[in-house]
Amino acid sequence: MKKKNINLSTTQIIALGFFGAILIGTLLLMLPFCSADGYTTSFIDAFFTATTSVCVTGLVVVPTYLHWSIAGKVVILILSQLGGLGIISFTTAVMMIIGRRITLKDRLLLEDALNLNTLSGLVSFLRKILKGTFLIEGIGAICYALQFIPEYGLVRGLCYSVFHSVTAFCNAGIDLLGDNSFEKYLTNPWINFVTIALIILGGIGFIVWWDIIDVWKRIRCGSLKAEKFFQKLHLNTKIVLITTAALILSGTVLIFILEYSNPNTIGNLTPAEKLMASLFEAVTTRTAGFATFSQAQMRGSSIIVCIILMFIGGSSIGTAGGIKTNTFAVLALSTFSTIHGRDHLVVFHKNIPHKTVQKALAVTLVSAFCLFLAIIALSIAEGGAMSDIAFEVTSAISTSGLTRDFTGKLHTAGKLIIILCMYLGRIGPISLAIVFSKSSHSLTSYPTEDITVG
Repeated sequence: MKKKNINLSTTQIIALGFFGAILIGTLLLMLPFCSADGYTTSFIDAFFTATTSVCVTGLVVVPTYLHWSIAGKVVILILSQLGGLGIISFTTAVMMIIGRRITLKDRLLLEDALNLNTLSGLVSFLRKILKGTFLIEGIGAICYALQFIPEYGLVRGLCYSVFHSVTAFCNAGIDLLGDNSFEKYLTNPWINFVTIALIILGGIGFIVWWDIIDVWKRIRCGSLKAEKFFQKLHLNTKIVLITTAALILSGTVLIFILEYSNPNTIGNLTPAEKLMASLFEAVTTRTAGFATFSQAQMRGSSIIVCIILMFIGGSSIGTAGGIKTNTFAVLALSTFSTIHGRDHLVVFHKNIPHKTVQKALAVTLVSAFCLFLAIIALSIAEGGAMSDIAFEVTSAISTSGLTRDFTGKLHTAGKLIIILCMYLGRIGPISLAIVFSKSSHSLTSYPTEDITVG
């Protein structure tokens, strides 16, 4: 009897690979030696923790610093690192583990999804990602150590430094500092700016790194003038940098203004400290998950700002979630272009293909539909204030990890809904991008007829 060959698509391999990592993580975290008290952690709590780690979210139902043993924390760290390395490294690793050859079709799909310029060099690109990731995390750990070692001692301080450097860079948002995240460092400039730097570096995307480094090398060797730096960057890099800066700046200003007099958040700080805290909030909402002040005490207007920032998220092919800055920028620029009566989307004298606009629109609409559906489901399952539910669901589906103290109170049904949101948030836009990369050309042509919109 012949064996049936199961041919999985790249998208299916990615989805199953993530789920497999979550399942293995769940089984490990359920083991008694992974909990601090030596008892078996319930399946749902281990499942939730494994999902938030692999999906680099940061929402937790049990306190990380208190519930898990050293072994449990190591498992969480490894899962976060695995989830944060990026889809190319994860996909390549899974394909190698299952013994599947990376075919030309796979390479074409991955090349388009990752905006690579060549079909070759996937392994080389993976090597670059690993080197860059471990280098930045190493530097981040050293920076954290300057604060944590004097505060917690050599061993504990060093462990804290490595753990938080990894989770900050991977935008995982899981911490070991207690129930209040980074709130004790609200006015500490060193911890604030080290964390901000790690979050941004992880969130802008690996491809942006290499483009900036490549242009910088050309300037250093004298083949390019310094004033031509921005001009020589790829269009994708320019859009990512400008959109990221605009979102962080606007988010900082809005939070600064809206929370300025709120005594429960930043109202009692000096103007400089308020500005720093607002900057940290604007950065962390873009899928990092750390908090220097209580999210539950924020004003309603600030919650709306945070929800928008979380939904947009970071940039493509990085450690962040959300619909991505690239997607948001394309939609915004396309809208602006339509208002001005232009037929084509031209940015920096480059024409962006119509299929890219369609892809951006599809990713946004599907993500928004999933978000609204999850909000309705969670409100039915748990009840509670709609602002809390909307914030928590957006945080999960954008893999942000910020919470208004709602996740810890969830029942089993609510936990499963948030788990699904985190999983979809991690693989959804990526899988959609790969699916939409498959070009299908129909030989049938139909007559054109316009309809009325608006």
